[in-house]
Amino acid sequence: MSVAASFVAYPSKPRELANTITDAVDSANSRAGEDRFHAWEHSDIGGKPLAPEILTGIERAPSLIADISRLNFNVSYEIGYAIGVRKPLFLVRNASLASDDEFALSVGIFDTLGHVEYASAEDLAALLLKPRSQVPLKTEAEVNIKAPVYVLEAPVRTAAIVRIAARVKKARLFYRSFTPSEDARLSAIDAIRHVAESLGVLVPLLSPEYSQAPVHNIRAAFVAGLAHGMEKRTLILQEAKYPVPLDLRDSVEVYSRVDDIDWHIEQFAGDVYEEIQRGHEFEAETGSLLQQIVLGDPMAENEFKTLALYYVKTDEYGRALRGEVNLVVGRKGTGKTALFFQVRDRVRRDRRNVVIDLKPEGYQLQKLKENVLDYLSEGAKSHLITAFWEYLLMLEICRRILEMDRQRHRFDHSVYEKYRRLARLYDAERNVGQGDFSERLLVLSSQISDAYLREHGTTEQQRLTADDVTNLLHASSIRELKSELAEYLAYKERVLVLFDNLDKGWPPGGIASEDILILRCLIDAGRKVQREMRAADIPMSCIVFIRNDIYQLLMESTPDFGKESRASLDWSDPDLLRELLRRRLVQRLSGSVQFDQIWGRVCTSHYEGEETSQYFIDRSLMRPRNLLKLVGHCKGFAVNLDHERIQPDDIRKGTAAYSNDVVIEADREMGDVLPSAKGLLYQFVGENPELSAEELHVMLAEHGLGAHESERVHDLLLYSGLLGIRVADEEAKYVYDFGYDLGILQAVLRKNRTRAKYVLNPALWPALKVASSSSTKLQTP
Repeated sequence: MSVAASFVAYPSKPRELANTITDAVDSANSRAGEDRFHAWEHSDIGGKPLAPEILTGIERAPSLIADISRLNFNVSYEIGYAIGVRKPLFLVRNASLASDDEFALSVGIFDTLGHVEYASAEDLAALLLKPRSQVPLKTEAEVNIKAPVYVLEAPVRTAAIVRIAARVKKARLFYRSFTPSEDARLSAIDAIRHVAESLGVLVPLLSPEYSQAPVHNIRAAFVAGLAHGMEKRTLILQEAKYPVPLDLRDSVEVYSRVDDIDWHIEQFAGDVYEEIQRGHEFEAETGSLLQQIVLGDPMAENEFKTLALYYVKTDEYGRALRGEVNLVVGRKGTGKTALFFQVRDRVRRDRRNVVIDLKPEGYQLQKLKENVLDYLSEGAKSHLITAFWEYLLMLEICRRILEMDRQRHRFDHSVYEKYRRLARLYDAERNVGQGDFSERLLVLSSQISDAYLREHGTTEQQRLTADDVTNLLHASSIRELKSELAEYLAYKERVLVLFDNLDKGWPPGGIASEDILILRCLIDAGRKVQREMRAADIPMSCIVFIRNDIYQLLMESTPDFGKESRASLDWSDPDLLRELLRRRLVQRLSGSVQFDQIWGRVCTSHYEGEETSQYFIDRSLMRPRNLLKLVGHCKGFAVNLDHERIQPDDIRKGTAAYSNDVVIEADREMGDVLPSAKGLLYQFVGENPELSAEELHVMLAEHGLGAHESERVHDLLLYSGLLGIRVADEEAKYVYDFGYDLGILQAVLRKNRTRAKYVLNPALWPALKVASSSSTKLQTP
């Protein structure tokens, strides 16, 4: 068939109709002197399977010509699909055949699209050759984010149909629908508009035992074709005891019991919510300016729907987006998770990219640590854990591809067989469950732990050969899986793997050497998989997000990691934090608004002699999350008291509430790294904000710390910004004033041993009942 040939779709029965159409196509091609039309025949019982080549052919054809003399499932689907992929449509009807008007009238759709009648093959040939409009039907529409799902309701209320409606509501899928009890006929224009405005489309098929099934299923075929053509998330449901229409056999989800519907709706709802998160728009509230302002949640996990509206794209963001780094390092609250979400969402806008975002927690590897690592030699530990992460990464990439192309491969013959081979290889590996990644990680680590104990018992200092590791990890050939994966990824633009949260859930007794080993092996495995993919000309990046204090421990145990390509999210520029705050303050205002313009309208200009925005920044430990928390506390008190601006008393109350948060969080953060430091901050209760070296060392000793521990805690207090230094009458300075280089800060201390004093960060003062000192100067720009 010529690429330029238009498709001519028609049912195979009655035979007279099929013969007339094929004769007309032959005559038209003969007159044109070339194959301008290609006849494709369909049966009346669901038709020949719609192979991927057919749909690809429709996409390549200049137009679709369809005969609607006898309405047919396949032809109806193809008409919808052609409209969805924006192909010009020409409908024809044989006026010589006995009329089927009552059925067509009940269906609707096609008479609202318009058609041309013919009486013979010669009439049809002339119509085919006659110039006509090549403008496709309009399918562009803004997504209805308030009701993002379109449901084609059935005309009968079966138990399954009732269950579908109930589960859709339970899943909080706000939807619009075609309701046969309200609208007797389905308008094609309405169906096109509703599908175009949707993120998801749900179509139940009716079993043939119901008298209204033929009418409903023709509508279902048309709507399903529209949804597939427009690449909408689509769920087509069919009862298992009845034959699935052959043309949609790879697209229909079947259920044997009514309860099975729950799982299908759950999967569909998850897909739709993923789409909602990409396109969510925040609506403005009413009220005073201060009430209108929404700072967003300090936790990026709680605001990923709106974060893009005011995210500050730093150089670190650009480097991570381009895949130039393997590590993103920063303290708690500096924006690691925000960068995680922004890079993820930006890269996955292009559907050709494969994005795997993984957010496990450390406790899911606890069984592996206790039952395996305790019995292995150091070399065997690294070997096994690196292989474990490599294996898991390959499985997750494979899993993501299979999810992404679950619909596409059915209609794209270029990847159909490759997808099937990849699916078979993936299924041959371990069954790690259908939950989220954290659950799969827990299941896999438990399986390997159990397998290890069966094979090797509890002998200590066990050494493992390469075959031992392979037998523990792989159910089949990982090499073949890698090969198939690399071949399939040639059809993608880019692979991005993002790892966050691994330090969450680490034991409260402090970080063990095994935890650092697991992290190091993850980074090694990601780097190895990245190298292998890039060697196969597949652009891939694997980025691990970790806390700065964990990174320091990683470097202490593995000096080579200091050479690792990384992006540091430690903030040192007050103006950049001010810009972050400005974007959140003005997100609901029109026009370009400078920081000083908006800040003066929402907050008093000075407090205790300091400019208020700098006052907040000085107490934020230079962490965006802390800054948002502090301003949010103050704003909350102001709004509750109906103040139009944040007043001095609101700042006093807000700072006190925020200070309590900081002390609790800082104490927990220090205890994660050094268990002996837990509770240390409470030693500062009632003390002066400035301490000499001797006073500090006495305080550490009173907490029960030995000389070595005291030195580590001393460095940790400085590195975290909880303590700063002041030399003589200079301004107080903290680690961020030295570019987060603890070595420089320590050098300044050594060279000014007799003149330097330690300064407790003012963020801690209210909670620890520290009296402010007029002699303690804070750095200002």
